[in-house]
Amino acid sequence: MRREWLFVALALGFAALAGLVVTLSRPAVLTVAVGPRDGPEAALLDAYARALVRNHEDVRLQVMPFPDVRDSAEALRTNRADLAVVRPDVLLPDNGLTLAVLHDEALIVAAPEAAEIESFSDLSTRRLGVVLRHDADLPFLANLLDFYDFKAAAEGEGAGSEPLAPGRVGLVPLKANEVTQALEAKRVDAVAVIASPTAKASLAMLRAVEAASTDRKVAFVSVPDGKAITQRLPELQAVTLSAGTFGGRPKRPEEDVETVGVSYRLMARGTVNRYAVASVVQHLFEWRSRLAAVAPIANAMKPPDYDTTVTATSARLPNHPGAVDYFEREQQTFLDRYEDWIYLLAFFGGTIGSGVAWLGQRLARKRRERIDIVLDRLLDILAEARSAHSVEALDALTRETDALIADVVRHARERTIDSRMISALILAIDAVNGALDDGRRGMDPSGETAGGRSRTARLLSLSLPAAE
Repeated sequence: MRREWLFVALALGFAALAGLVVTLSRPAVLTVAVGPRDGPEAALLDAYARALVRNHEDVRLQVMPFPDVRDSAEALRTNRADLAVVRPDVLLPDNGLTLAVLHDEALIVAAPEAAEIESFSDLSTRRLGVVLRHDADLPFLANLLDFYDFKAAAEGEGAGSEPLAPGRVGLVPLKANEVTQALEAKRVDAVAVIASPTAKASLAMLRAVEAASTDRKVAFVSVPDGKAITQRLPELQAVTLSAGTFGGRPKRPEEDVETVGVSYRLMARGTVNRYAVASVVQHLFEWRSRLAAVAPIANAMKPPDYDTTVTATSARLPNHPGAVDYFEREQQTFLDRYEDWIYLLAFFGGTIGSGVAWLGQRLARKRRERIDIVLDRLLDILAEARSAHSVEALDALTRETDALIADVVRHARERTIDSRMISALILAIDAVNGALDDGRRGMDPSGETAGGRSRTARLLSLSLPAAE
């Protein structure tokens, strides 16, 4: 190999190493689908994405807004996004694993205390007004009715003051400003909303029910079978409304109320790098206070429920291994992640280095073999020159010698030749030229020869580079 090619190979090797270092040190960019685009989840993730850039972290989020949470879940399911905000009861992607619960929404059912409705099972033959905030709210309640073997009353059934049949519950969609009027007109007996207990929609619904009650007293309707319900409907979850959640004077509710609810989750595809996911979850929870200043919903974030690492990844709503790494404080360092690769590089690097050294020795031997061939031929020419009987034979040997000298010079310009080989070449060429000159003088009695042949070796010694 030429020396230049060796330099090129080294440069390429260093470039490949630099490229590997740059690639490994570049931040991972993950796309996150968020819906709805004007919801609190979008505000939280927008603030989080900006914070990651501002702090030069090893992971970045590219936010993709969608009109609805169903659309964001669909983007995750079809692999158009790496992460997504998902409401499991609306659409649960079969490739989604939970990173964090962004916030919960509870089924809050309230009625005037005089209606004597204390439990969800008391709604049989009653009409339940539903303040709709999402298209999935009515299907949510329909599934809950089915658990209690209730049926939603058909439209027009029990019109006017006619009672509903046993086991029938009327679901009446309402707007937020229609709650008080509907209760006063006996169109509904209780009102439900699916929202966060601290949301404005929850407080507005309770005030409207309170305004329709003659004694200004509100009863909270419980759903006491939350654990059993979540066994059948794992996309739901049991929720407890703590005493005093909606005010402490008077305390509302006076006691803890059991109910069910839904969660808005940050989920990721199972194929997303677990180290990037661990970094996303780590910064999301560590920066909760600063994110809450921009998106108050950050205060409601919590890790998904699980008992052990095994149950975390095998639950009916499984968690991402990267998130579990953070929650279990088992995040790996750079050396931990690439320990196997470093070992393999060291192992095979030594092998490759030995191979390169062996190849260099082989190439050096090839170079020496070529010079040895020239030397052997020069020694043969020396013998032939002493035994030549014609000028033509000497001229032929002279031309061959010139060709060998030219070949050695070209070879020396491209490669380094050992100084001992150069000395041997000079001695051999000088001897050959001397033998050729002696032969010509013996065949030319006048003593006239071609002349100048004895200078060839001296010129060669000047043209050949010394060994490094």
